[in-house]
Amino acid sequence: MHRIVMVLCMLLTLTPAGAQDPQPDVDDRMQWWREARFGLFIHWGLYSILEGEYAGNPNHAEWIRTTAQIPVEEYDRLLERFNPVRFDADAWCEMAADAGMRYIVITTKHHDGFCLFDSKVSDFDVMSTPFQRDIMKELSEAARRHGLRIGWYHSIMDWHHPDYLPRRGWEEASRPADGADFSRFVEYLHAQVRELLTNYGPIDIMWFDGEWERTWTAELGNELYAMCREISPETIINNRVSKGRAGMAGLTREGNFAGDFGTPEQEVPEGGLPGVDWESCITMNRHWGWNRADTDWKSSNELIRLLVDIASKGGNLLLNVGPRPDGTFPEEAVARLRRIGDWMDLNGEAIYGTQAGPFRDLPFGRCTMRPVGDTTTLYLHVFDWPDDGTLTVPGLGSSVRDAHVLAGSRVRPLSHRRVGGDIVLDGLPSAPVHPASTTIALVVDGAPIVYETPEIEAPSDIFVHELRVRARVSGDDLEVRYTLDGSDPDSTSPLADGDIIIDDTTTLRAATFHDGRRVSAIAERSFEKVEPWARVAARRTAPGLIRTRYDGSFDRLPDFSDLTPAGVANVQDLSLGEFSRRERVALVFEGYLMIPGDDLYRFALRSDDGSRLIIDGRVVVDNDGLHAPIERTGSAPLARGLHRIRVEWFNKTGGADLHLGMARGDGPIEDIRTQALRHE
Repeated sequence: MHRIVMVLCMLLTLTPAGAQDPQPDVDDRMQWWREARFGLFIHWGLYSILEGEYAGNPNHAEWIRTTAQIPVEEYDRLLERFNPVRFDADAWCEMAADAGMRYIVITTKHHDGFCLFDSKVSDFDVMSTPFQRDIMKELSEAARRHGLRIGWYHSIMDWHHPDYLPRRGWEEASRPADGADFSRFVEYLHAQVRELLTNYGPIDIMWFDGEWERTWTAELGNELYAMCREISPETIINNRVSKGRAGMAGLTREGNFAGDFGTPEQEVPEGGLPGVDWESCITMNRHWGWNRADTDWKSSNELIRLLVDIASKGGNLLLNVGPRPDGTFPEEAVARLRRIGDWMDLNGEAIYGTQAGPFRDLPFGRCTMRPVGDTTTLYLHVFDWPDDGTLTVPGLGSSVRDAHVLAGSRVRPLSHRRVGGDIVLDGLPSAPVHPASTTIALVVDGAPIVYETPEIEAPSDIFVHELRVRARVSGDDLEVRYTLDGSDPDSTSPLADGDIIIDDTTTLRAATFHDGRRVSAIAERSFEKVEPWARVAARRTAPGLIRTRYDGSFDRLPDFSDLTPAGVANVQDLSLGEFSRRERVALVFEGYLMIPGDDLYRFALRSDDGSRLIIDGRVVVDNDGLHAPIERTGSAPLARGLHRIRVEWFNKTGGADLHLGMARGDGPIEDIRTQALRHE
């Protein structure tokens, strides 16, 4: 059934999403991926043998080599135990295809450096194990037999290669970096990627990871991307090849960064990402690699709704399975794939090749859509089935041609009527077709018209001089009108067709209009003109900041007044320097920031792990907690002159990152000049 739906959906006209790659052929090579919507992620390697446990601690998985601090010599002995005699590539692919998945991405090499393929430039691979079978060869051939695309996950970070830098902080003494040459590692990385792109037939995806450490640069990422493009022009490449990923949200920051699609991890962008190709990779339980103690499995209904949610926002779901040491999928994963497949048999047309739905919010569920000719089919994914046999579709201004329930070979037509700005569907079955989500196909004329309440966009709710604000909705046939005097917008109010300049404390009220008639609720947002924080008096100052170091294992920023400093130094800026490869450490930077003029200033603080920006004793950005590189923003009205600045940061384990940018008014956020930093 899935293969029939796949072929039918591929024949339908699609409107591709936007992409970040400037090459003219990007739409051609991305088309299949945009249509697929659903793929299988597989994390498998030597770490699977340990089943998540080491020295009595059962909470490890694919990171166990470093989270359990296993010496490389001991970890290497796992080679002798890797013998997955029950591995069956066709069985894996059949389960993926039956679940409705269109592609597979598997770990050719994870951070531990072990390769599941026959690499001619390394002995740390599957051919050095008792198994001695090239798993990538078998899987790529099986995938094509089952109509699946194949992709390789390949880690840039490598804890095993002697030339990879930096070393883990915990093993610097036992495994010194003397003689290591990172450029040799880059040659090794390129050689393996070349093997993966030339030895296994056409490869559809290169999915890189582990790019966040300081040794990997945007330039190196762009070079690797270019090499992949040269070897295999049709292969699509994720944005972790370069240095542009902004934290676990997986989006690519502005700038010259390579990558064809974004990679949110364990999360779904709240409002979707219009004009951007993205794919959320998410686990079925808590771990990526196999952990026998991890019983926290998401239910099949939860996973189905997850797929629907992602598709409704224009993204793909890459759902992970961590196979067991013997090469089989856990029974819990097999059962969930089967149930997802049952749902996809009925609802595949509402997922494959669809676009993000036009509704910002639906009280009953989600919506995907597909334009075909002069109509658009809106697929209403109903999570909360109504008891009274009617379903209200709020704010739909389009004319409806047809409505019916997707129920396999049975067609369940529905009647429809307009009630004000809503469409009401009558005659729904007394019970849902599926408990996770039942789909109603609603065919409307042309592009859908949705009477949504305007979004009011502004960089801040406070300002010093003036503020540029926008109030907008999507839809060419709709207009937004606004007021600043507290009255309700009407058909004579000013049009919000560009920037609205706010120069005094006020409340902006905006509403959507269609053919001169107000069709939405009123949105409002208040803005306050404030006095800038006064500059501080300082004695004679010198360039740079005072950096104080504290040693310890932290889960959040500590109360530094209770700690004993481990070192104090004068530094030029907020760069981590030698602490970019240190673990279990915290730093506090203190001094002054020179502000060029009275204005509102926006600050962007990125860190791994937690950080906090304090100006004149007030918290401006709080980015605390254990996390990968994440950027958070905040604003402060500042007078011209010096202001006290304090940046707190800590790193527990793994990568380390700290960066602070600043913008004046609504200007672009830029690096803080070292000349602006002073200390007494």
